Amino acid sequence: MLHKRNPRLARTQCYREPVLTSRSGRIAYNPAYHRFAVILACATFLLIVAGALVTSNDAGLSVPDWPTSFGSLYKLPPMVGGVKYEHTHRMIAEFIGLLIIVMAVWTQRVETRKWMRVLGWTALGAVIGQGVLGGLTVLHFLPWSISTAHATLGQMIFCIVVAMALFTSRAWLQDCEPVAETDLSPSTPVLTTIAAACVWVQLILGAAFRHSGIKLLPHLIGAGVVTALLCWTVARVLTHYGGIDHLRKPAQLLLTLLMIQLGLGFFAYFTRMVFGHSAVQPWQIMVISTVSHVACGALVFAASAVLAIQSRRMINAHSTEPAAHTAHGKAVIA
Repeated sequence: MLHKRNPRLARTQCYREPVLTSRSGRIAYNPAYHRFAVILACATFLLIVAGALVTSNDAGLSVPDWPTSFGSLYKLPPMVGGVKYEHTHRMIAEFIGLLIIVMAVWTQRVETRKWMRVLGWTALGAVIGQGVLGGLTVLHFLPWSISTAHATLGQMIFCIVVAMALFTSRAWLQDCEPVAETDLSPSTPVLTTIAAACVWVQLILGAAFRHSGIKLLPHLIGAGVVTALLCWTVARVLTHYGGIDHLRKPAQLLLTLLMIQLGLGFFAYFTRMVFGHSAVQPWQIMVISTVSHVACGALVFAASAVLAIQSRRMINAHSTEPAAHTAHGKAVIA
């Protein structure tokens, strides 16, 4: 039974409030830790935007050396032309690296879930690899394969930190009872995982095209496949689990982002490949459309990953009971 408490006392004790979870025993919800994870996810998204600005403005070699910038590790170079995009991207990347170091150490100190501690170190290892790949793109004069790997790994880091923000949230830590699913093939958890994996492949194709490694056709074919698969996935979730907030909300968000992404892709194609094909330098509208398309692609990937994670948490696809449409309420121990 919940007892009335002094609101001020409740706020001061918030970070110690035990939350019951069916898989990990009692885990204390830590609002400061969770908010830091959310801030890290938002900052990482800004880094993706900054990287897209570098590529879209053809500014990849504006700073010709690495890890220094014009021979210095700390002096600010003249922020003109492409230098302002490339050097700003490097500074944001260094800041994100610092935040991920803090997140990894904080995770080791407060987390009782071993897999979360592993995820913290994974994020740190990935951001180190991302920095190395970024340096190699400069030292080897922008080879498309390394540049594509650099862009793709950045998207994966964003997905990892979004997952960490989800795993540290109060909603995740509260108790939930998985609902049963039968007679659906593939199962919803499998379908959502396949959808997220296809979005990831599509991001690779998009990065390879932007860095002149492949033609546009594979990316267009991938867009058709991903659109069909995501529509199927969203329809499945909303039809069978529309009453479960943890599944309905990411599915609705994913559908919204998909529609926006298709529109941005169409806009980016016409501004860059049709109207600006012979432009001496990228037009502003070309840059805006391309960067927006890349940024929305990152959000689609994150939303599809969240939906896949929540599906595996909320749906028991191995049950012999009929599929349910609602989940049991969550209980917070107070």
